[in-house]
Amino acid sequence: MGGEDLDRVQGGTHLVRAGGDEGFVTVAGGTEVVDHPAPGEVIWRDATGVTCRRWNWRQGPRTRLTEGTASGVFLLEAMAPMPLADVERAATELAELLERFSPGARIEPATAPLPRAPAPE
Repeated sequence: MGGEDLDRVQGGTHLVRAGGDEGFVTVAGGTEVVDHPAPGEVIWRDATGVTCRRWNWRQGPRTRLTEGTASGVFLLEAMAPMPLADVERAATELAELLERFSPGARIEPATAPLPRAPAPE
């Protein structure tokens, strides 16, 4: 599971394989540094660059969710053999917790797989 601040995402998010030359801003020892995903590594990216590496293992600071986030999205991913029903239960539990700890938040669960979109050039 990962989350993105939609107000900081540029041009939508895309799940793609890295070419290996993309810059990925991360934090190491409290300082922002630029790293590079391995060629073929699965990354989330937007029009500006890499937002998250290795599916949802390493989130970059540019689009991360913070206490100031007003519009965010959570991405729940699964691969076989995990059944879709388990992902749907996790999404329901997440929505319930968000409603409980963020009164007044508008929650719009979408459990259908998202359509594929072309990656930015």
